[in-house]
This record gives sequence, C-alpha cells and structure tokens, in this order.
Amino acid sequence: MSQTSNTRDPTAARRSDLDLSEADLTELSLEINKLVLDYFRGVRNRPLFPYISAGDTIAHVGADLSAAGEPLAKLLGDCHSILDGSRHNGHPRFFGYVASPSTAVGAYGDLIASALNANVTSWRSGPAATEIERTVVRWLGSLIGFSDNAHGLLTSGGSLANTTALLIAQRNKASREISIKGLWNQDKPMTIYASEQVHMSIPKAADMLGFGREQVRTVACDARLRLDVRSLRERLEQDRRNGLQPFCVVASAGTVNSGAVDPLADVAEIAREFGIWFHVDGAYGAPGTLDARKRHLFAGIERADSVSLDPHKWLYVPLDAGCLLFRDEAAARLAFTAGDADYIKVLEENPDESFAFWDYGMELSRRFRALKIWLTLRYYGVERLAASISDDNSLAQYLAERIEQSEDFELLAPVELSICCFRYVPTQQGAKLAASGVEARGQLESELDALNQRTMLTVQRGGEAYVSNATIHGKFALRACITNFRTTREDIDKMLEIISRAAREPGE
Repeated sequence: MSQTSNTRDPTAARRSDLDLSEADLTELSLEINKLVLDYFRGVRNRPLFPYISAGDTIAHVGADLSAAGEPLAKLLGDCHSILDGSRHNGHPRFFGYVASPSTAVGAYGDLIASALNANVTSWRSGPAATEIERTVVRWLGSLIGFSDNAHGLLTSGGSLANTTALLIAQRNKASREISIKGLWNQDKPMTIYASEQVHMSIPKAADMLGFGREQVRTVACDARLRLDVRSLRERLEQDRRNGLQPFCVVASAGTVNSGAVDPLADVAEIAREFGIWFHVDGAYGAPGTLDARKRHLFAGIERADSVSLDPHKWLYVPLDAGCLLFRDEAAARLAFTAGDADYIKVLEENPDESFAFWDYGMELSRRFRALKIWLTLRYYGVERLAASISDDNSLAQYLAERIEQSEDFELLAPVELSICCFRYVPTQQGAKLAASGVEARGQLESELDALNQRTMLTVQRGGEAYVSNATIHGKFALRACITNFRTTREDIDKMLEIISRAAREPGE
C-alpha cells in the first residue's frame, strides 16, 4: 500500500521539535553560564533592594506572550532586568530573614538536577535520586545530633515539614488510643502545645489539618523568650482535666524572631510523661549545633520524635530545600497508609526498590532537591560549613556588643544564635524614657516604635543594607539575621551607620 501524501517519514524530526541545535545549545549554555558567573562575582556591589516601583520590571520586559518565540539576546537582556529588579540575599549586608545565600556549588547542583528532571516519587521512578535523598536525610540527622540513622524526606521548606509532622503525630495518637481503649473519642478536641514565639507555620498547619488555630495552645515564655516548662506542664494538666486530648508539643530549636532555643531536654521529659509526640521546629536553628560553643543549647534534640530543618536557611543551599526527620519510620508511614492508585503501585520485592516517598509525605511529584545538598556537603565538608555557621554566630554576638556599647541603640533580646534584635533609641529620648511615669512611658514607647518602623523602611529601600522586624516584649524591634558567609565585621559596622543615618532623617 502506498503512503498517503500527508504521511510523514517516521525518522524525520517533528515540526514542533524543541531540541536545540548543537550551535544553539552551546550558545545558550555559554551565555547563561556567563550571566550566573557575573552575578556571583558582582552580588556584593549590587544595591540590596532595587531602585524601582511595583510594575517597573514587567513594564520593561513586557507582559505579552510571544506566539513565535523570541531571540536569545532579547531574553538574556530581560533576565538581566529581572536580576536588577530583585532583592539580593547574597549581599553581605542582607540581614532581613533567615535565608542563607546560595553557594555556586549548590546553584550548579540545582542546574544538574533540573536537567535530569527526575520525579523523585519512589526508587522506581528515580533510583539514583532516591538513594541520594535517603543518604542526605541520614547525613542531616547526624549533623544536628538527632540520629545517625534518621529517616525522613526533603520538602519545599519548614512549613510543609511541620505540617507533615503534625499529621503524623495526630494519626499516631489516634492509633494508640484505638489500640489501647478500642476507640477514639473524636468529640474531645485534640490539642497542640507551643510557645508564644512559635513560627506561624504551626497554627497555619493546625488550621489546614482541621484542628483549628484555637487548638494550638500557646504557652508563656521566660525572660529569654524560651518556652516556660512550668507553664507547659500546668497547661497540659488543666487541658486534660477539661476534657481535651493533647497529642503534640512543639519546641523551637531557634525561634524565627530572636533565635531562642527552647529547653529541649525538659520538654522531651514532659512529652514522655504525658505520652505525646515531641516535635522540634529547627527549620532555622538546628544547624547551629555545628558550632561547638552552642551545642549545649540543643541537648535533648536526640529525644524528639521528629525534627524539621531547612538547609536553605543555614546550610547555604539554594531554595527550596526543607527536611523532615523522624525516628520511627513505621510511625510516619502510618499517617499515609491508604489505597494507592494502580498506576503508582510498587510491585518490587526488594525493600529498597519498593521504597516510595509518598508513604511518608504529602507530595507525589517531587523534584530532585537532594543533589544540591549532597554536593554542598561533600564539596565543603562538615568542618568548613561548621566554621561558617560559627562565624555567623560570632558576628551576631559582635553586633550585640556594639549595640550595648552604643548610646543610641538598645538590645531587646539575648543573642543565642545568629539573630540580634535591637532598636534605635536617641540619647535624649532614652533619658526621658528612664525618668518617665507609666502614662508618659506608654507614649514614648509608641513614638519609639514609630521611629524604628520608619527607620526600617528607609533602610530597606535605601539599598545599602536590609533588616526586618520583630515584636520583642511588646516593642518594635529591628531584626538582623546573620546567615551569610560573605558578611564581615565591617558590614555590621556599616549597617549600624546606615540605621543611625536613616533614624536621624526627618520624618514625613
């Protein structure tokens, strides 16, 4: 039978073939690589916050989608505009949030992972990627002193890790109640316990999981902004008497506001006594245990049932790279046991080859997050990473010392890790505050809050430094988070100069 006129040669290229020619692929690789290299080389010299207004970037690069495609030169020019319109957390005076800059090693690791484009759902769909991720999880558990044989999985960040931990905790509590009593009283509200400084992801997770934010029982903090253990015990005892069902206590290994580390060993003992799950939110602070001077703060983390941590916060790995560690693999699996769709059923008999991440987390589609962590840990080694984290902590302590020596700054919280909370207090206003009565003090505090808020916004938009804010003991605080291997003492000194200058500018 002769072929019809519209039948194409099966060996011919598709009309919509998206593969690039050898020349185009080489040009793309070289130009993109140059752009990235130039960015890493020049990030110190960029303005921290762009001198633009909302809408300027899209107005420059355009909002219309091309039907026929656009030349590489135009796209590269637009990429430069996107970089110019971005905030740069790689800059040594970016102190806004706990978000470490990416190393070049991690960034190129992400490129390799994106080129491979593995969907790391299970060993079957991503054999090498699954083995690398399970290895990285074990390494992370060992690094923070949790367990040398940790189980877990990588997530987009601490929010998803914390949500998953709460779900596992709740399902295990319900399962134990059923096995012991033969039933589970669903009419008795299940409750979670955490300090007043808990990260917003915990009440948000409780809401998403159907517990409601009111079932996150906040516990008072001590003067150092750590969870108060006596208050925790009293709250648990009272809630049990009132018919509630406590099932989880969350302790922070480095709060996001001030870096305070809750008394983990004491909380672990209470969790054991009350028979509830002990989760540690170490999304920011857990790598701080690599600093030998701070290791004592984390005593008790090894007794947790689960721990969250974000390598993208303080291990200098690109976003997104979160992690949930857990001790009992069977307990975690219990939360996700359900009938699987036929197309994802794993039929392999070898236990390692039948492993699937969907048995331990919410995601089915999962990118190869582990490669950038694996490359970073292997390239630098534990000692170099620990030294950088130690330097960050030392710089935060140096900042606290500079503030305490200054007449125009006030330290608002103890520095435990690499976060420092303070405020600008003009000498004259500080004297008035010290001599004022209760009513006058309230007015002066309001004026100081307004001054520091205006100062922060001026500094942020000035492009020379970037700090954020927190509320510490009811006061508006400037918050400097130091998780940057490029930061020096000179950057700390410069930041204080910039804040002082901004604070002295006349208000609107």
